[in-house]
Amino acid sequence: MATETESVDLVGEEAVENVARTALFAAVVGAFAYVSFPNPLAPSIPVTLQVLGVFLAGIFLGPVWGGASMVLYLLAGAVGAPVFSGGSAGVGMLLGYTGGYLLSYPPAAFVIGAVVHGGLDLRDPQAASVGRLVAALLVGTVVIYACGTVGFAIVQNVGLVEAFTLSALAFVPFEAFKIAAAVGIVRSDRIAAE
Repeated sequence: MATETESVDLVGEEAVENVARTALFAAVVGAFAYVSFPNPLAPSIPVTLQVLGVFLAGIFLGPVWGGASMVLYLLAGAVGAPVFSGGSAGVGMLLGYTGGYLLSYPPAAFVIGAVVHGGLDLRDPQAASVGRLVAALLVGTVVIYACGTVGFAIVQNVGLVEAFTLSALAFVPFEAFKIAAAVGIVRSDRIAAE
């Protein structure tokens, strides 16, 4: 007696793709933590490309998966993967003076994705106007700087103005460059597709 069996998909193809892309963007942000160069405005703290990775995660993955990719990034670093700035890792980094910046990555990617995609549903990011992209990245930058400044103020026991001056002000020009780079990446894909 022969028995017929049917193939059953336990997980949809779209879900598998989203999980893979989520892991990929978490890895990209980890790799971007190793790309650093001196900050002439604050020589003791280098500039990394992590925030560019956060921008791209929100743009290309949308709010839900973009935020999830940053949660995965933080979890990887918290359990010991050397994915934070300079190859550092551990829960201590999330509780240290730059911890507020790191912890801001999931909500920043979520907000960026929500603005670019006009809500929670994933749409083609290449259809977003340059104005929408820039607005999304500016809002994301505000989230990152607000959380980072508050975290720095708490850990260093200083006021918010002093915290912003010490931990963020010297990086503002570089965020403008990262915003331009992210918009350029999205728009170059659109030009290549046409």
